[in-house]
Amino acid sequence: MSTSSPPPRPGFGLLSLAVGAMLVQQGLSYLSTLVFPVAMPALSQALGIGTAYAGLYTGLCFCVSSLGQLSCGGLIVRFGALRVSQVSLLLLGTGLFLAAAGEVWLFVLSALILGMGNSVSTPASSHLLARYSPPKYAPLIFSIKQTGVPVGAVTAGAIVPLLVVNYGWQSAFLVFGAICWVFGLLIQPLRGEFDSDRQPRHQLSFKAIGTTLRTVWGDDGLRGYAYAMFCFVGLQAIFGSFFVSYLSDGLGYSLTAAGTVFALAQAIAIGARIGWGWIGSRWIDPRLVLGGLGLAMALASLGVAAIGLGMSYWGILAIGVAYSATAVGWHGLLLAEVARRAPPGRIGAITGGVVAFGGAGMMTYPLLHAGLLQLTGAYGWGFALGAFPAAVVGVRLLRGPGGKRA
Repeated sequence: MSTSSPPPRPGFGLLSLAVGAMLVQQGLSYLSTLVFPVAMPALSQALGIGTAYAGLYTGLCFCVSSLGQLSCGGLIVRFGALRVSQVSLLLLGTGLFLAAAGEVWLFVLSALILGMGNSVSTPASSHLLARYSPPKYAPLIFSIKQTGVPVGAVTAGAIVPLLVVNYGWQSAFLVFGAICWVFGLLIQPLRGEFDSDRQPRHQLSFKAIGTTLRTVWGDDGLRGYAYAMFCFVGLQAIFGSFFVSYLSDGLGYSLTAAGTVFALAQAIAIGARIGWGWIGSRWIDPRLVLGGLGLAMALASLGVAAIGLGMSYWGILAIGVAYSATAVGWHGLLLAEVARRAPPGRIGAITGGVVAFGGAGMMTYPLLHAGLLQLTGAYGWGFALGAFPAAVVGVRLLRGPGGKRA
């Protein structure tokens, strides 16, 4: 059966609705994975668990997410990108509710369910936006949608500590769990339009996973973007998992002060994503912009590693902003490039295949960081180690081939 999608009805209104819905969906997806690590200092005091567990929680979550991203393409084709997004939001809310119980074994189950919910978020939103985005402005439009990630991070950094301090750590999980459920239900009226390309008779098969991986690995451009996804998302993961604890547990800042720095840094990433997308749409090849960002985030990661050597609050904020603008600001460019190179009708599946490498980075980097933290007691080593793969990928993108899909 053909997997090509019928052309949607044109119109700025539909594009705006699609971008808005997917921006919020993306923001809630990322925010949900940050509630645990941002609340980690309070959880450590209340439950007696070490802050390194934030890395284990994040790693487990994104291990499941990576596996799900490889297999979600068929689900998107069969049920529609919006329906899959709704299921994602319901799973995310459920995962947060389970964590609020405060039992260690339920934290494990929470991470598994959050991973399942997070896995389909980006492939579904890319599938939907590719139908409505003018190709010339796809890098900008995808970048605007991807501002949901720093918006989610800003919200987590600003609101989670306030909820924890004023209402107890469980409140953060309950509040954001409820928001995920409510938004998942609110977007139901959009389904008639946005899932008009679904194919209810599309056959689901595990063979599609192998087909997706072969397509990604067989295309030099997609393979390069998969490498970038692994390294860049890994740096984003350790920033989200450990930066607040670095400042609070490692340097003695209060949870609210540490959360404020994190939120301010992430706020910069909102403008940075749109700016990089605009540059990639109008002036510079997106691949070259991504290569430059790889080198810049490597330097910023080394800067974060140096925070522990003694640095003022404003110096920490400046480095956090530089890190966030680069390591948390590239997604829209890369996803637009993946959508451009994907075979017709397979944008969701190929995006899932590339993003699965990001899930692997989200799993690997926090686990390595947690291990180094346990061995050395220092937060900086994980950031220093993560800088080098990003630099290598940055050079490869600057030197590698671009061009159209093969």
